[in-house]
Amino acid sequence: MLIKGRIFDIQSFSLHDGPGCRTTIFMSGCPLKCRWCANPESWRSNNIMFSEGTCKYRSGCNICKNSCTRGGLKFDENNRPILNFEICKECSDFNCANACYYDALKYCSREYSIEGLMKILQRDSNNWRGNGGVTFSGGEPLMQNEFLIEVLKRCKEKKFHTAIETSAYQDTDIFNEVMQYVDFAFIDIKHMNRKRHKEKTGVCNDIIKENIVNLAKLQWDGRLVLRIPMIGGFNDNIENIHETIDFMHCNDLVEINLLPFHRLGESKWNQLGNKYEYSTCGDIDKALLNKFQDMFLEEEIACYIGDDTLGI
Repeated sequence: MLIKGRIFDIQSFSLHDGPGCRTTIFMSGCPLKCRWCANPESWRSNNIMFSEGTCKYRSGCNICKNSCTRGGLKFDENNRPILNFEICKECSDFNCANACYYDALKYCSREYSIEGLMKILQRDSNNWRGNGGVTFSGGEPLMQNEFLIEVLKRCKEKKFHTAIETSAYQDTDIFNEVMQYVDFAFIDIKHMNRKRHKEKTGVCNDIIKENIVNLAKLQWDGRLVLRIPMIGGFNDNIENIHETIDFMHCNDLVEINLLPFHRLGESKWNQLGNKYEYSTCGDIDKALLNKFQDMFLEEEIACYIGDDTLGI
């Protein structure tokens, strides 16, 4: 059977997704539903986004008007498209996006064959200059494990350096199989408390912790950096940092990356017809971040803040 994958973006010349200059593959699908997510279009493989600012309805364009056969696309008195996103979620043909010349209506992902993706990576490998590689991100790349494993195998055959950005939320057997082809991993752990983790991500953190623990026991020979997206009022407290330090010590983990909260994904939430809960959430205080960093450093854990990952 021909395995294909769903990808919503490919970024060449990425500098903060692992060592060196990299090509980052953003894979569709995610079991977590983080309320601050910067890539909510990744949650499902069949999302439609509508950008009113890009739409030319004010200039009289109505090319999409008769494209929808499901009743999900209507127009107000000013010719402005109004989407019923509940209907759109059940769509599989996306005639409206295919009709739009301006990408105001946009299908969020594309299907790729393994061969097609490898051609892109082979082309980009000329830009890596011997110290870069490919990073699989998302979404959650582990959700497309069959496609991911086959691409990783091809990458190893080509001697490409491989990295993954993951929540580690997947069956342990699948997680371990993927990781044997990975050289470098960023693993997110949003909160150490299982109840608090579920409140804002929709899932408990049990399997995430279990996979990290098992990976340490397997003496995986890759490099692991834990990540915490620092969200105000959620995980930016001393107790959570202490619990993270204890967890890392128990599993001989020595590197962590603290990612300050940002609102770069807010417009995407709006384009998907969803409410963004963090529109009024302030930035994390730099002094507090520096305090957390010092706490890790005092425990002999390397700690990087944001894109300041020169050690990586």
